[in-house]
Amino acid sequence: MPTTVLEKCMGIEQDKNDYELLAGEALDQFEKIADAAKARLGERRELGAAALANVNTMTSRAAMQSLDSISQVNRESDQILAAEPAIARVVARDLGGTETTYYVCRTTPVPGIPNLASYRAPVGRLASLPVGMEFELPNGKMVEVVERAQFTPIFPQERWDSLNTIIDSEQGGPRSIESLRALLERIGGDSFAEDILAQILSDESTRENIVEGVRRSVITKMGLRDQPVLDRYQDEIFRLPLDKRLLILGPPGTGKTTTLIRRLGQKVDLAWLEEGERELVENLVATQGRPHASSWMMFTPTELLKQYLKEAFAREGVPASDLHIRTWHDYRRELARNEFGILRTAAGNGTFVLKEDLQSLGRDALERPTDWHDDFYAWLLGTYVQELRDAASLLKADRLSEVHALGGRLVRTLGGVRDGALDSIFSGLATELPSVEALVSRLKNDSDAKIRGSLNLQLNRDRAFVNELARFIDDLNAQAPESDDSDETEADEEDDRSAPRTGVTAAVNAYMQAVRAQARAVASKRTLSKTSRKGRIIAWLDDRGLSDADARMVGESLLVLANARRFINPVKRFIDGIPKQYREFRKRRQETNAWYLGQGFEVRDIHPLELDVVLLAVLRTASELLRKPGVLASIDRAPWSSLQSFIGILNNQILVDEATDFSPVQLACMGALSHPRLRSFFACGDFNQRLTTWGARSRNELDWVFRDFEIREIDVSYRQTRQLNELARAIIYAAGGDDLQTRLPAYVDNTGVAPVLLEDADEQSTVDWLSRRIREIERFVGQLPSTAIFVKSEADVEPLAKALNAALVEHNIQVDACREGQAVGQQNNVRVFDIQHIKGLEFEAVFFVAVDQLAAQRPALFDKFLYVGTTRAATYLGLTCEGSLPIPLDSLREHFAGDWEDTALSEAGA
Repeated sequence: MPTTVLEKCMGIEQDKNDYELLAGEALDQFEKIADAAKARLGERRELGAAALANVNTMTSRAAMQSLDSISQVNRESDQILAAEPAIARVVARDLGGTETTYYVCRTTPVPGIPNLASYRAPVGRLASLPVGMEFELPNGKMVEVVERAQFTPIFPQERWDSLNTIIDSEQGGPRSIESLRALLERIGGDSFAEDILAQILSDESTRENIVEGVRRSVITKMGLRDQPVLDRYQDEIFRLPLDKRLLILGPPGTGKTTTLIRRLGQKVDLAWLEEGERELVENLVATQGRPHASSWMMFTPTELLKQYLKEAFAREGVPASDLHIRTWHDYRRELARNEFGILRTAAGNGTFVLKEDLQSLGRDALERPTDWHDDFYAWLLGTYVQELRDAASLLKADRLSEVHALGGRLVRTLGGVRDGALDSIFSGLATELPSVEALVSRLKNDSDAKIRGSLNLQLNRDRAFVNELARFIDDLNAQAPESDDSDETEADEEDDRSAPRTGVTAAVNAYMQAVRAQARAVASKRTLSKTSRKGRIIAWLDDRGLSDADARMVGESLLVLANARRFINPVKRFIDGIPKQYREFRKRRQETNAWYLGQGFEVRDIHPLELDVVLLAVLRTASELLRKPGVLASIDRAPWSSLQSFIGILNNQILVDEATDFSPVQLACMGALSHPRLRSFFACGDFNQRLTTWGARSRNELDWVFRDFEIREIDVSYRQTRQLNELARAIIYAAGGDDLQTRLPAYVDNTGVAPVLLEDADEQSTVDWLSRRIREIERFVGQLPSTAIFVKSEADVEPLAKALNAALVEHNIQVDACREGQAVGQQNNVRVFDIQHIKGLEFEAVFFVAVDQLAAQRPALFDKFLYVGTTRAATYLGLTCEGSLPIPLDSLREHFAGDWEDTALSEAGA
């Protein structure tokens, strides 16, 4: 039999005294915790060098950094506790019937408060478990959760309170208490009141203060939802070991990003790591010289989301600078330009010029990026190994016994390893490195001496010779300051891009390189290109270089030198050579119409997705080598010393938000940035929210990123009302997407209002309609909640904001134009965004303008944009069309109403 309203009220009345006792206890506990935290903040002394006796600056640097890090963490923890003393209260009963009350806080607890636990600690999981569920405490004792309360502490008027406290117990399902303080300050209390009206009002106030179920909270400001206590499924993921490759998939509003943030908050704190993890991390800190708390990086697709992620991390007490939260668009360029010399600089370094809109890729590259990368990497390895074998064979065939013997040993070494096993190749070559270095040094000195002798001969004949050559070099630089194909540095030369470009020194370097090139051409019986840079220098020199006999002798020596040089520092040579090898790969695949368009771009130009492929080859090679046993331990010795530069860009943890907006190649690049001893990678996303044409499309693509990628799904959405949840699922169904069967949370009032639709709207009618709907929302809610308007392009942002401001001026409602996705203005202002910038955020009310025009402009991604825009709204959603709903969405018409006032009246009448 259904419970009547009267019975509900009587139940609340019966529990009222118990709730009052809980409220008094909780608020008293808040005060004790906050006072203890404030006291510690007042008396804290900074830890650092002064805390260490007899400090040795060489050996104690890591210890000082560790102490400074601990001091910073403790200070930030106390600041959080002073503002938010506790987030939950749990009563647990053991098998003997003894009940223990735990208070749970967001961060590290202050000492001296019995049974105060951090949510990050193992016992903190109690706060996420439903009533009736058993749990094994760290001491092995089994307990059952018999009562649970979740708090939102505030400190108004110098007294603690908790708003919208949710209490669940064995006696009944969850109930929401609007204010704990109000329970303790009822008019008249429990004693007989002479003022009967006051008593009646007090009872009415109590019934309004305590309600069945869980209240939906109104989103009053733009940002990421704060969820101090995770649900049991999120919490399980949050507590998985540090060294995991983990992806969370789930619809909007399921707390994916929140789980990610909470997990990082726990994992950066050494106190909450398992003993084995803590020992490993401490060893890494000693070798890296960087605190574990700052050794993390998170990637996000937009600048706007980046700003709100920083705020969310701050709530967790995790400092997050712009160095920690990055967009891949920016970080990719930084790596390629400053770290690996892939992109050209003004100093002349690098191979490629990055062009965002370059038309270089074929459809197969865009649709099968993992196959594209695998094809390149297989070609790269095969080409490299074959070049080594060819070079070793040529050395073996040389008539000089020293060279012949070295070549024979190299042939045997390369014959004993399998193709693609770079670590075995490099380890095998390391044993021959002293012999190779000695040979290279002797051959280089001999050839350089011969060429310098020729140069000195010219100077003896004409002291102005070098100055004249310098002027000619300057003229060449003015005509063509940089060259691409025909002016490559040969394999036997060091490519010193830092060498002077003008003057006498530059002229001497140019003379040496040109004469070497000519000598190689003579010895190999080929002609030096007359249009190349070196060919033009040789033409200018005429007979002022080497004699034919000397050129042949030097050239033969240089050919041996070129082959021997391939075995000098093989790790660095392989990795540094990847950009130029990619250029050759692209040229060859163009000839077979694979992956690339046949023409329309220059050889030096590169598309961003191409740059991802090159970067992954570099990063994955270094990462996989560093994972091999013994490599890290020998990082300061040949052949591995060139990998030291990679250590500086590695992080103990890599996190990715909105992972499906990134290609699998990009995700693999990010994964290769995680330290190979930990390989800690945590990402979250939703295939239905992919807003990029290159984003990950399937689980198979994600499995390619890591062979041991663990994928978990969460499906309870805490954001939307029933009506909006049904619309979102209908959009997925209409677009042929994968429905994840989103569930709404139990015991929550998920009833809202239908979304509203305006069709055949011109500019003025759209503005008028938006103005009326915004005013309706303010009347319904009692205040203007967080409200956003999405438009189809950046060009529409400013005009709509200006027109809507004029329409709402009489009601003092401000509308802000958020150009390029930047958040501006006050929290209660209405904001206008280009739709492409709004991933990851949520608002109480959302309006989507001219959806039919967006469908015409972006047909490939329209359904994704509509789904993402729709799921940003928690309660109120409005769509406008300049014509009518796009044909694929016509079936959604039944989900919409015309306005909310009529809907509210009809529901009230019903």
